[in-house]
Amino acid sequence: MNPDPVGTTKTEVKGATLPPRFGSSEVPAARATQDRIDIPEFAPSLEPEGDITPDRFLDRELSWLAFNSRVLELAEDPDLFLLERVNFLSIFASNLDEFFMVRVAGLKRRIATGLAVPSPAGLSPIEVLEQIGDAARKLQERHARVFAEQIRPALAYEHIHLMRWDELDDEAQHRLSIMFGEKVFPILTPLAVDPAHPFPYISGLSLNLAVIVRNPVSDKELFARVKVPDQLPRLVSIDGPRAGAVPGRVARFIALEEVIAVHLDKLFPGMEVMEHHSFRVTRNEDVEVEEDDAENLLQALEKELLRRRFGPPVRLEVTTDINPNIRALLVRELGVEESEVYSVPAPLDLRGLSVIGGIDRADLHYPKHVPHTSRYLNESETSKAANVFAAMRRRDILLHHPYDSFSTSVQAFLEQAAADPKVQAIKQTLYRTSGDSPIVDALIDAAEAGKQVLALVEIKARFDEQANISWARKLEQAGVHVVYGIVGLKTHCKLSLVVRQEVDGLRRYCHIGTGNYHPRTARYYEDLGLLTSNEQVGEDLSKLFNQLSGYAPKSTFKRLLVAPRSVRSGLIDRIETEIRNARAGITARVQIKVNSMVDEAIIDALYRASQAGVKVDVIVRGICSLRPGVPGLSENITVRSVLGRFLEHSRVFAFANANDPVVYIGSADMMHRNLDRRVEALVQLSNREDTAEVMDLLRRYMDPGTASWHLDNQGHWTRFHQAEDGSPLLDIQSWLLASRSRQRAVARR
Repeated sequence: MNPDPVGTTKTEVKGATLPPRFGSSEVPAARATQDRIDIPEFAPSLEPEGDITPDRFLDRELSWLAFNSRVLELAEDPDLFLLERVNFLSIFASNLDEFFMVRVAGLKRRIATGLAVPSPAGLSPIEVLEQIGDAARKLQERHARVFAEQIRPALAYEHIHLMRWDELDDEAQHRLSIMFGEKVFPILTPLAVDPAHPFPYISGLSLNLAVIVRNPVSDKELFARVKVPDQLPRLVSIDGPRAGAVPGRVARFIALEEVIAVHLDKLFPGMEVMEHHSFRVTRNEDVEVEEDDAENLLQALEKELLRRRFGPPVRLEVTTDINPNIRALLVRELGVEESEVYSVPAPLDLRGLSVIGGIDRADLHYPKHVPHTSRYLNESETSKAANVFAAMRRRDILLHHPYDSFSTSVQAFLEQAAADPKVQAIKQTLYRTSGDSPIVDALIDAAEAGKQVLALVEIKARFDEQANISWARKLEQAGVHVVYGIVGLKTHCKLSLVVRQEVDGLRRYCHIGTGNYHPRTARYYEDLGLLTSNEQVGEDLSKLFNQLSGYAPKSTFKRLLVAPRSVRSGLIDRIETEIRNARAGITARVQIKVNSMVDEAIIDALYRASQAGVKVDVIVRGICSLRPGVPGLSENITVRSVLGRFLEHSRVFAFANANDPVVYIGSADMMHRNLDRRVEALVQLSNREDTAEVMDLLRRYMDPGTASWHLDNQGHWTRFHQAEDGSPLLDIQSWLLASRSRQRAVARR
């Protein structure tokens, strides 16, 4: 995925080459303020010190598969609510699809073009590919077993059944036949394969039936392909949409491909259907746009999205009972290697289990959670919406979603800004959001009210490209100034800036977050955000938005670290300060919470800290290339992972700083793409109470009494969720939910 052009959709970038340098940060100073004297270019990466040795880093691809294995462990947990386990099975399947579409496809492309290099873990590209194949195959087989041996029987016990056609009574079969004739048959397109009909193109992630039919006249057998329509529900409810919502009442589902298979004779009249088998192809679906050669990024990306459907295959999934001859035909015609074929029991594509996972059975789901308004926004219980600007003038407001309501904080901030006649301008970054987002609506309302509105839309957000193009155009049509950032960089930072006319002059109000401006995902993504009217932060955001929409190559920042220029170097400077303090006998500690820990320079800095006696805590949701607990290298580093009801998404960087703690929150993970190829922003918290709250939160994540996965020095993750006496360890997400409820109860008294 490549660069963003500078300017609006009409801006030509023929002469653009490399992006202007991003400004450095004044906090800390040492490495952050160094500058180059050559032409503007990306900030240089900091190379790790010493040689890369095989025992120093864990392979990132295998670490990602280990993360998805942890997701599968949640589906296997009999103590979790049943329909949540079903959802974790669906999430696992979706995650693995994306892994093949992007990571495996990218590795194969690099190998084919000769660009692949050994991984930092010391594995050759071929070795990585082989180990990925082995691990992924075992995970897919385990995934299928969990469904067949654990989840399916447990669902049946709750009167929720995934049926086969021959298990249905005559009345149910009759209703499904009518449904097939009215809703399915008209949109099916059988494609024959013979000398006049070449083997059809099989789109990525589509579910298909390979069908053998016999011509009774010539007695010749022929092959045909039928695509299962992806615009229809993957699992068909036999008893109506509300059947499963009543405990004790039977809810039956049947796979759509089975309904189609039973009625194949309708598609091939006059032919005898001999056999059929389901199969599925995964393709390379990453997109690349050479922005330096693209005069209009929107048009270039739209063309690339059309080409995405025709990426080379990287995985073929077939059922274990497939006819060997049909399997061989698919392998030959699709051009896949035997190593790329994955045989699993039917049904394929268990993403479709989300239909069952969505059944409204309160007794089989997590208890419903109603987010509370932050106590600093609404200090007394009242039905009247809080005045966000007044609250921000009183103090900085640290938000923790989904425990703190997104709609009554961030969304309310932008909606009030759009409606407030004193607001002169709104500037906003948008990476992912929903098509019907109230955030987008607020920006449109503000523009139509005559305010200056700038929306920096990242239309290259992977797999959201088409949606982002659609609402970028919607914003433009409403008069919003839409820009796409800087050539060569994705704009991933989460920023809002509101400029308001007040009695004493213009005042800037800011929001900086760790998560997207997406009201729906804000209900189940764990994220932090800061609402502030601090003058320094407002000045920093003004400079950063000027860089993103225009030219400001020499900006410096006071409270921000900004990638690609100063996030890596700024964090390493902070780590080096902890190292110096530890050697001087001063309290030293580093605590980091991220989605991914991959960057070698950051990891090496943490290794140096460990060797100096600094206690290092790392909380990572997904990939971790850091190897903790290695004697002489990382024995002072502890790595934990927390997965659960909410997707842990916040990025936090905390430093003891000689008993004067420093905490940053922001959008950046510790990955090359974040630190070198994206615009990211971290903000330093200034309120001591907020700093203490975040430090306490990190302490609870790392507490031995908190349920989590522990990473050992061999790269193995072990789940700890029960004490020695069998009692459950603290679920931090449940604890935080209860904590917010307690706070509201105190506020009401």
